[in-house]
Amino acid sequence: MTTNFPAHFARQYDSHLKHLKLKGLQRKTIDAYARAIRRLGGYFDYRIDSLSEAQLTGYFSALLDTHSWSAVKLDLYGLKFYTTHVLKKPWAMPDLIKPPKTQRLPDIVTIDEAQRLFAATRVLSYRVFYFTLYSLGLRLGEGLALTVADIDAERMRVQIRDAKGNRDRLVPLPQATLAVLRRFWQTHRHPELLFPNRHAGLAGAQRARSPLDRGGVQTTLRKVATECGIKKRSPRTASGTAMPRT
Repeated sequence: MTTNFPAHFARQYDSHLKHLKLKGLQRKTIDAYARAIRRLGGYFDYRIDSLSEAQLTGYFSALLDTHSWSAVKLDLYGLKFYTTHVLKKPWAMPDLIKPPKTQRLPDIVTIDEAQRLFAATRVLSYRVFYFTLYSLGLRLGEGLALTVADIDAERMRVQIRDAKGNRDRLVPLPQATLAVLRRFWQTHRHPELLFPNRHAGLAGAQRARSPLDRGGVQTTLRKVATECGIKKRSPRTASGTAMPRT
């Protein structure tokens, strides 16, 4: 990737990637901070080591015309990381961006709506996956990362690893969820992944090296929710809406 960049920017960008990796950040954070520097580089002709406050004010103002506040904040944090760890300079613009503060109550998917959603999901992998997220109250990434070893049937709990804030946590495991997961595992018998991808079909699931595709999970959920007439935003486990636990 860096071969398409000017030599100086390529060196700095490679250093940025190495520092991101060494700081133990989550994959999505690394991707976001790396994208921020690529986007800044493209905007400023790959000369970003001495940007003025006026230049950055213009850049982020223009970025806000086409991107969300969330994207703008991530680009700012990515630049701050780059300035601090690659350029070895103090971050001198803490008040450059102040997103508006909002408090929005999440949409709640009712038990009846959730049951209709499960029933309408024809692909077994997705149906079990949605039920697991719902019953355990997990985020999408947390569910995809589940392994066989995370299920503690003796103590009836599930260990969620590298959750928000890079912290592990334990959640209660309902008996119904345990039963569903046990039946589902019998269909693929993967030694590690709880939800292996099906790129090679059911027969090849046992040898899968990655979990279900995030995009496929989200797309299918939105499609099924629309078919069920659920007009609320997608469940928090996929993109923002709270799904209560059973």
